[in-house]
Amino acid sequence: MTKAHLIDRLAERVAERTPELSRKQVEQVVNTIFTAIRDSLKKGEKTEIRGFGSFRLRTRQTKEGRNPKTGATVCVPEKRMPFFKAGKEIKELLNQCSNKEGTSHESA
Repeated sequence: MTKAHLIDRLAERVAERTPELSRKQVEQVVNTIFTAIRDSLKKGEKTEIRGFGSFRLRTRQTKEGRNPKTGATVCVPEKRMPFFKAGKEIKELLNQCSNKEGTSHESA
């Protein structure tokens, strides 16, 4: 799903409950949420959305790598990488779907 698809889906659901909100306003809300998560990560903070998951930083240590073209050893510097950990509810939802699908395939 792309960001545009996410905005469209939210706009459809919001229109049912709050018709006075426009798609443009929904887009601003989505952008604000993404900006808040990005700013939190930039500061090294964790963002947790209950029932969904959490965003945090993980640090990859400095390591030796190889240039694939020349084979020369190069130093790959330490990096901060974003990491998403799914919440318990999402994990359970996904596993319920997998179990139901697995059951239907086994009986076929």
